Amino acid sequence: MLKWVQSGLSAVAGTAEPEYGREAIHTITDTINNGEPVSRDTTIADFNWQKPSFTNVETQTFYFTDLKSGWVGFAQVIHSNVMGVHTTAQFTFRLFHAEDEGHPENIWTSTKLDNFRTEGSNFYADNLSFELNKDNNQYVLKSSVTPESVVELTVSRLAPGVIFGKDGFTLYGDDVKEPWGSMRHLFWPRCEVKGTVTTPAKTFDINGYTMFVMALQGMKPHHAAKSWNFLNFQSESYAAVQMEFTTPKSYGTTKVNIGIVASNEKILFTTINNVVVHKDSTVDEVGWPVPKSIEFNYIKDKKDEVPSPSDKVIATVSGDLKTLIERVDVMAEIPQFVKNIVSGVAGAKPYIYQYCNRFEIEFKEESKKESGLGFNEVTFISE
Repeated sequence: MLKWVQSGLSAVAGTAEPEYGREAIHTITDTINNGEPVSRDTTIADFNWQKPSFTNVETQTFYFTDLKSGWVGFAQVIHSNVMGVHTTAQFTFRLFHAEDEGHPENIWTSTKLDNFRTEGSNFYADNLSFELNKDNNQYVLKSSVTPESVVELTVSRLAPGVIFGKDGFTLYGDDVKEPWGSMRHLFWPRCEVKGTVTTPAKTFDINGYTMFVMALQGMKPHHAAKSWNFLNFQSESYAAVQMEFTTPKSYGTTKVNIGIVASNEKILFTTINNVVVHKDSTVDEVGWPVPKSIEFNYIKDKKDEVPSPSDKVIATVSGDLKTLIERVDVMAEIPQFVKNIVSGVAGAKPYIYQYCNRFEIEFKEESKKESGLGFNEVTFISE
């Protein structure tokens, strides 16, 4: 009970959490190591908006890659609740060119949504709709919330959706039946996307691949994780996704990593205990050790929580981080109401480094390689 009260205080006041230890986080990979299947196919009900009544941030995001034209970006709906008393929604969008030369466009919009509501897996607001069809294989996004990025995209699932374990949840707290926080991810790793993006100057045709992810951080983000690594890789034949977060010391600096590799028709494998390697890191002017290249290793699952050098790497996605799209100062982007809470935490200095570069996937057993485009994020939140 004491720990629950302490956590409740930190959720309201924005104070740093006590050090609960590793026993106070129950990761999705723990449940898998204890006998749950690594993953299962998603259902339409899995994509229902959870809308917890406590502090949380919930998102649905398309990361699209047009390999032929070189246009890459993402479209995201954000639904957030602070302390159960203040609910907001936002639509964020980015479009840029993978090669950059001759294409100066780097479109970024972040627009507050009005009169928003959720209906099952669908989301609606003034001038925006985001709908999943009844067959659970196609999303349609239409947004005209800002003239700077009018978006119409149809996303059709190619490979099955993936959720890890039974329900995808990592739980925070000393009682799994009454957790005080949570984290959840589920994916469509390989889809085709068609549509248009219209700006005041130009209309861009999008025809390529996309990865779709729904995420829930059921607690304050800087309490849930101190850092993140994220990969969306798309080539002509494959999609590779990896999502990793590391908790603050309050939860034992625990690392959770889930990975997916898919073809155009099926899931090739899902993995946990993966390893992300930052190479040639240099501390930049804001104080974070930023890598110059990165490697996402997919490790064959075993009944062991801690990865070791003897683990079997079955695939690797790697490349140099030559093109930084943007270093996002999170504190400059979030609403003032949320900012007031986060700013009270010592050491919270959240920055997201967004990259798009030519990456390569290598299948170790088959000695097979293929080049594609990798969109990845390296996020630092707190020391």
